[in-house]
Amino acid sequence: MHSRRLFLTQSLGAIALNAMDALPHFPAKAKRVIFLTQSGGPSQIELFDHKPGLMKLAGQELPDSVRQGQRVTTMTANQKQLIMPPVAKFLRHGKSGTELGEWLPHLGKVVDDICLVKSMHTDQINHAPAMTQFLTGNQLPGRPSLGAWTSYGLGSVNKNLPDYLVLLSKMQRPSDQPLYDHYWGSGFLPSRYQGVKLRNAKDPVLYLRDPEGLPRPLRRQMLDGLAELNQRRLDETGDPEIATRIRQYEMAYRMQASVPELTDLSNEPDEVFNLYGPDSRRPGSYAANCILARRLAERDVRFIQLFHPDWDHHSRLPSWCTARCRDTDQPSAALVTDLKRRGLLDDTLVVWGGEFGRGVAGQGQWDSIEAGRDHHPRCFTIWMAGAGVKPGLSYGATDDFSFNVAENPVHVRDLHATILQLLGIDHAKFTFRFQGLDFRLTGVEPARVVKGVLS
Repeated sequence: MHSRRLFLTQSLGAIALNAMDALPHFPAKAKRVIFLTQSGGPSQIELFDHKPGLMKLAGQELPDSVRQGQRVTTMTANQKQLIMPPVAKFLRHGKSGTELGEWLPHLGKVVDDICLVKSMHTDQINHAPAMTQFLTGNQLPGRPSLGAWTSYGLGSVNKNLPDYLVLLSKMQRPSDQPLYDHYWGSGFLPSRYQGVKLRNAKDPVLYLRDPEGLPRPLRRQMLDGLAELNQRRLDETGDPEIATRIRQYEMAYRMQASVPELTDLSNEPDEVFNLYGPDSRRPGSYAANCILARRLAERDVRFIQLFHPDWDHHSRLPSWCTARCRDTDQPSAALVTDLKRRGLLDDTLVVWGGEFGRGVAGQGQWDSIEAGRDHHPRCFTIWMAGAGVKPGLSYGATDDFSFNVAENPVHVRDLHATILQLLGIDHAKFTFRFQGLDFRLTGVEPARVVKGVLS
């Protein structure tokens, strides 16, 4: 007789297969996603959300009618909330006339290809829970990431690379912005769907190389024997993690050839490095990772995620924020340009953003070069480009203080629903049964597809 464990595991496997068979729910506009994750909370006030009226209010206390009792962090709770106007000037760009902060000159060149969403908001005010919600839909670790859900639902066309690959920027100075593994984890989904990190090292993926002196044909024989043993055990138990193990051994074997070819940028012409900027020749830089993202898109990897930390500017905002813009502005714009000229932007969705924004009150002495801004979840800006997104659009609006959403609010759940929609997935029907419940990325609270940004 079948054991209860066998019945349950096989039932879960059947549920997963049924979900896979049902996807996509409708024709997809995006075949793949490149998520340019900016960890720490980029300041929308300096970069995207121009509020010239704040100049007249500089140094005045934020009105109670605007703050509405909203929480601030303990870092600024005991100081007066004095208005700090934008440090950066704003300029109009493109046929759309979109205003961007002066620290983003390269993004200005492609502004007619992107869609700004200025009315994002979230529930979390501290980094780890906010980023966890931004990437998994819930503030508590343990849920699958957006990339893992995408891998589970759609898989990859390229069988020589994982469905979901992650690249972390190698910073030129130590960063105090931790990047936790659960940001790209599979949660309760089978572990085969978690993100695979590509490292800037001799071995881009750990444990991929064979021991010295092991011939490749012998390695193939060993894997065949191991697969036979694992398959017997899988037939006995139905444990999906054994199926993952079989698949990962095979994937690792194929990646021994595909990863070195992928990460070798020596065949990229000088023109490409010039496009992405001087830092693109430094292995592990955000710029170099943007080139790798384009190469992964060419190879039909389903979900590609870049992480660039150190956007947490509680002090010295004019110098630290400009430094992060120098890291990311030219490469991000170059990626859009490069994808477009290669015909890849039509079916690639690019998303740029962090977990929340920054507050209008200065942290510290508001008129000092040492001043910064505290965390702000009530409104922030992201941008998207590519498959199915209206180009040259600014969607949503905030109040005169960039403190509250005034028009077309977009919650993180709405962003997830919209990304899934572009991938051909109905977020309400896309579930995985775990511990007796049907979980979904967008959770049980209301979530909507933001149709206003779709072409």
